Amino acid sequence: MDNQSARRITRADVARVAGTSVAVVSYVINNGPRPVAEATRLRVLEAIEKTGYRPNDIARALASGNTLTYGLVVPDISNPFFATLAQALQREAFSHGRVLLLGDAGDDRQREHDLINHLLRRQVDGLLYTSVDRHPWFDLIRASGTPCVMIDTIDSHAGVCAIRVDERDAACQATRHLLQHGYRDIGIFVGPLTMLNAQDRLNGWRDALKEVGIAPREEWIFEAPYTRQGGYQASQKMLQAPRPRAIFTSNEQQALGCLSALAEHRLRVPDDLAIICFNGTQQSEFSVPPLSAVEQPIDAMAKRAIAMLAAGAAQPELHEFAFQLHIRRSCGC
Repeated sequence: MDNQSARRITRADVARVAGTSVAVVSYVINNGPRPVAEATRLRVLEAIEKTGYRPNDIARALASGNTLTYGLVVPDISNPFFATLAQALQREAFSHGRVLLLGDAGDDRQREHDLINHLLRRQVDGLLYTSVDRHPWFDLIRASGTPCVMIDTIDSHAGVCAIRVDERDAACQATRHLLQHGYRDIGIFVGPLTMLNAQDRLNGWRDALKEVGIAPREEWIFEAPYTRQGGYQASQKMLQAPRPRAIFTSNEQQALGCLSALAEHRLRVPDDLAIICFNGTQQSEFSVPPLSAVEQPIDAMAKRAIAMLAAGAAQPELHEFAFQLHIRRSCGC
């Protein structure tokens, strides 16, 4: 290996081979700000190829005030909904010439704060964010001046850009579907009530029951983490007392945990307990039995979120998407 290949090639090396100045090499690489004669430009390009020089994209981006990166912070990337969302956002960001930097908060508020702070210090061009609880770090983000789009249920007075589905209405529609089967005894596995989306889903369940004159039974409200373990433990608790005939789980992972617990007790779905869930993904299609589920239009949401960031997300804007209720065997259909 010669001395030149053993060290990092610089613009000075390119300038020496091309017989010109470092400034001219920079003008060619950056396509300005000053014009370069065509013959000189071709010599510089030939020297770049000969030396194997690779421009430092990070330095160029920082100098231009544009890092060509977006940040994404989610509560728990092991949740298939967030994994699917991250994939869709990454595809869309890449189509806009951006790389997506992922931060997994692990359902920890302090870790979420540290991740956001880290991404802001890296000067990402925009931030996509779903908070672990009802207290997002808006002040931190606003102070940085970084465009932000929330992918979440947020306070209507937050004054930030957001995309969402109407989770209260979606939960209501899912519960109505169970009622249409003739089920009257319907419970809910709700997420942590520190989260606004959990409150929305609980209120939607209540709305549907009250519409038909059924008083929601507080003993059939099972608060649990949005995990398989959470659904499994909620199911074990449910099975220790007279149980409902049907259950609305506030996410797919809770439903999968419920299926596992029911199998241990030799209970069948939907014969012994009907299930419908929120935030279904492809996993819902391949569970046994397949899960009826509320599904969000993830690809359309990703396109809109990236478009809002690309436009600067300067003015608060809430974009609401229609959800879909995919009916499969777990509810009794």
